[in-house]
Amino acid sequence: MSFKVTFIGAGSIGFTRGLLRDILSVKEFSDIKVSFTDISEENLDMVTKLCQRDIDENDLNIKIEATTNRREALKEAKYVFNVVRIGGLDAFKLDVDIPLKYGIDQCVGDTLCAGGIMYGQRGIAAILDFCKDIREVAAPDCIMLNYANPNAMITWACNKYGKVHTIGLCHGVQGGHHQIAEVLGLKQEEVDIICAGINHQTWYIQVTHKGQDMKAKLLEAFEKHPEYSKTEKVRIDMLRRFGYYSTESNGHLSEYVPWYRKRLDEIKDWIDLGCWINGETGGYLRVCTEGRNWFETDFPNWMKEPSFVFAEENRSHEHGSYIIEGLETGRIYRGHFNVINNGTITNLPADAIVEVPGYVDKNGINIPRVGDLPLGCAAVCNNSISVQRMAVEAAVKGDDLLLRQSMMLDPLVGAVCNPPEIWQLVDEILVAQEQWLPQYSSAIEKAKIRLASGNLIKTKSFEGAARLQVKTVEEMKLDREAATKNASAADKAMERPAEK
Repeated sequence: MSFKVTFIGAGSIGFTRGLLRDILSVKEFSDIKVSFTDISEENLDMVTKLCQRDIDENDLNIKIEATTNRREALKEAKYVFNVVRIGGLDAFKLDVDIPLKYGIDQCVGDTLCAGGIMYGQRGIAAILDFCKDIREVAAPDCIMLNYANPNAMITWACNKYGKVHTIGLCHGVQGGHHQIAEVLGLKQEEVDIICAGINHQTWYIQVTHKGQDMKAKLLEAFEKHPEYSKTEKVRIDMLRRFGYYSTESNGHLSEYVPWYRKRLDEIKDWIDLGCWINGETGGYLRVCTEGRNWFETDFPNWMKEPSFVFAEENRSHEHGSYIIEGLETGRIYRGHFNVINNGTITNLPADAIVEVPGYVDKNGINIPRVGDLPLGCAAVCNNSISVQRMAVEAAVKGDDLLLRQSMMLDPLVGAVCNPPEIWQLVDEILVAQEQWLPQYSSAIEKAKIRLASGNLIKTKSFEGAARLQVKTVEEMKLDREAATKNASAADKAMERPAEK
């Protein structure tokens, strides 16, 4: 059984090495073709050396094709993993720091809010070029498995405008499933769940144990839990008021709705600083920066560590390898995937990208009909879908008016800023990110003139309500195990300790 798998953005150590291990742990895939591509020769070289060593130590006769020529990497690919971060951490820092000047305090900024919208503008501009290459040189039935954020926006653009069959993948459902089982005092495999919604705003609409509905027990169970009662205050409050638990972490969820981060002096009431994902200002930017710095510095030691062992029991909970396994071998896999709605959730728009249950086998990726979401849950999702749709259209057309309107309609941006502030924020962030936004060249020139006029709204010099300093490499050396774990992880918050 041979086919070609290509990773775009393969210099991302967190995803690439783990996903490759997952794929090559399937016994039938011992002679597949693997291609890596990235714009950074240095990162590509380091990750390729590490992954090739894993392959060699597992006695597989596979030679990774590594190239900065994306079209060459995509030739005849049947599956493409998109794990890019367009603009890297330099652009990510601007996504966090510029909105802070206007009082918009984000924990992550990669899905919605000002940061997520701008991340989408950069990503969509690049990924439509990826799609063009896939259409022209990849296998005719090529499927793109998208791990890049903002997942819904990227997946939306790929399917609608890129004309490439794209499935968005995320691990949020699995993380919340583990939490639910824990608070109920059960093993994860004993609790059956069904989730539906949109990426990072998906709801556990069914939670059962031996056929018994457990949803009514969740609020009290979470409120009494010694850790989650402190670290998941936003999720618990949403559960209290909407009746359903959300897949997404406390910090993520807090920036997708208008209630928990709009008053800077109240943010700490809803978060803790025990782990970045609980709500730390710019927390994901910090841990990603630390991870990059550590990997680049400590890479020689990584080559001395034991290789990954390709075995079924070592596979992660990421969906990607299981989807390929199901399609190629016929083994049935059940997961939650991001797909075009097309009536799957009947009270969300047909064109939206929804996160819903799916089943994979030789016949393809099969999505059952979910029906209506509870009205409150649907309303939360519909607010975000409107922002996503406008942001996608803005990115494709280079329409800065649509971009500004998407910012106005974003729940947290709209709760914090008035329209003139939003207009100036967009001007400032467009100019700062000019190198990654070719579709906005005309709008950026006009924004430069406005910003140079001197007639500007006064902004704040503000680090955030709950920001921690990036650790130096010397500080990380004090706990090498933790530093390496952070740098190598795709999900950088699998362990979520309470505040210390």
